[in-house]
Amino acid sequence: MSSLVQSTIEKYGKDATRLMDIITDIKKELGVLGKGEFTEIADQLGLSSVEVEQTYSFYHFFSTDSRAKYNIYLNDSLVSEMMGRHEIAEAFEKSTGTKFGSISSDGLFSLHNTSCIGMNDQEPAAIINGTIFPRITTYRVRELIQQFRAGKEVEDMVNSFGGGKNQSDLIKSMVTNNLNRRGAVIFSNYEPATTLNKLKDLKPEQVIDEVKNSNLRGRGGAGFPTGLKWDFCTKSPGEVRYLLCNADEGEPGTFKDRVILTEIPHLLFEGMIVGGYAISAKEGILYLRMEYDYLKDYLNAILDDFRKAGWLGKNACGIEGFNYDIRIQMGAGAYVCGEESALIESSEGKRGEPRNRPPFPVQVGYLNKPTVVNNVETLCSVVKIIEKGADWYKAMGTKETAGTKLLSISGDVKYPGVFEIEWGMSIDEMLEMAGATNVKAVQVGGPSGRLIGQNEFHRTICYEDLPTGGAMIVIGEHRKILDVVKNFTDFFIEESCGSCAPCRYLTVILRNKLQKIIDGKGVTKDLDDLVMWGEQMKKANRCGLGQTAANPVLTSIENFRSEYETRIEKGKDFDTKFDLNKAIQNSSRYVGRFPQA
Repeated sequence: MSSLVQSTIEKYGKDATRLMDIITDIKKELGVLGKGEFTEIADQLGLSSVEVEQTYSFYHFFSTDSRAKYNIYLNDSLVSEMMGRHEIAEAFEKSTGTKFGSISSDGLFSLHNTSCIGMNDQEPAAIINGTIFPRITTYRVRELIQQFRAGKEVEDMVNSFGGGKNQSDLIKSMVTNNLNRRGAVIFSNYEPATTLNKLKDLKPEQVIDEVKNSNLRGRGGAGFPTGLKWDFCTKSPGEVRYLLCNADEGEPGTFKDRVILTEIPHLLFEGMIVGGYAISAKEGILYLRMEYDYLKDYLNAILDDFRKAGWLGKNACGIEGFNYDIRIQMGAGAYVCGEESALIESSEGKRGEPRNRPPFPVQVGYLNKPTVVNNVETLCSVVKIIEKGADWYKAMGTKETAGTKLLSISGDVKYPGVFEIEWGMSIDEMLEMAGATNVKAVQVGGPSGRLIGQNEFHRTICYEDLPTGGAMIVIGEHRKILDVVKNFTDFFIEESCGSCAPCRYLTVILRNKLQKIIDGKGVTKDLDDLVMWGEQMKKANRCGLGQTAANPVLTSIENFRSEYETRIEKGKDFDTKFDLNKAIQNSSRYVGRFPQA
């Protein structure tokens, strides 16, 4: 057995549930894992090599292919395409002498398409050997490749630092925050530990009651009442509970968590402590997407400071018997892990495939124990609620949707970035705030949300009208809606875990039918087929990804049907004259399916 594999496994206590961390650490040293490493890891963890390989093969940033010295992942999200990705991709191919999906003949460069990397406010953007390169130009591409050929390391090509904590010693990133609007909750004045110092005077049930009374709803998009979720967890049988924070913001167009993790991670960790105390959790886990790996050392340093201050560890926050710590769990590139049960599976070292429900995570979650999964923004809000009170919080927003909301606004706007607003702002007001003009459409809530036209810009952002997890992609008049839908549909095909047949197959059928229409070969019936198949997706898939994968098609046909119809020649409908029911009558009668066929 190699010393690297053995030492890495020992580092994680030979715990098979830490397989994701073990693979990540070994891969950073070797670049790629193969059959030999799978067998070694499996033997030490009491697993089969197939179990190790199936986890490894599931994630985008793990691969059994040989890797180059410089591995370039270029974002292919809609906003990247809108901001000129095509020209950047061509420049990379020309400069490296290779195509996307392959490695250059000299072994120096590999080019990869990758889904949204959380940089939609500074596109086109790429990850090169873990370093983020935002706002790439064709000149910058040529410069990078020229310098890499000359032997420069990736970190040598970081030629500027973004604002705020991006320039700190433990980050040193070119990423900018683009925090364009601070609000009264998340990005308001914040004094670390103010809330933590109050915990010792509160019982866990009092914390839950305050969160319940605030009407805080989960900020991940589903909007389930946070206090109620905590209450359900505490009432589930079992002495051991866990709290997981979902920092896997993979929805294209979302980047608000990135700014929180960079500028105010103390607030998030306080929220994880408050939540852990409220449900009497044993441990808190921050599930961090691999695209934000550049923040890991910085976040771990802050957790160390929390331990030194006594806010984590034995008798955390000076509360007798509250023995609680937080660790970071890295993802490895899988949009589906934003679904809470898939996130739990991944945290246990497995493929990120959603579980059947019930039971729900608050009943049977991480390591089969009652588990709360909350979004980053949700946990940050909790800190301010406990500090200032439920009534203060409820005074903001709308009747059914209290507080503030972080919006990630990108696309055809003058001021892309993060905006903290009170719930109840109209889309028209949002567009004016972000400096958008001549707008054709807004994608509310990312691809899994709703594509709206000008006739809906009067609607308000809140759960009783137009809910959103925060992604707002603005699409100008000069854009083609079908190109937008095609990009989103390709995304869902790429990110499907493949467990459900409708998600595995119908997404491809939808994309192919859509391409047929784009190519001018569509017929009127194709639109009816798209709607029918899209509705089946909502019913037949078991997780949110599959259930919403047809939303780009369905909402665009609903609101922009004319853009489809202009691609279809009237009078050219194709009728095969084929009667399916008549054709199967004899066979149906033979097997007794239709006795009176």
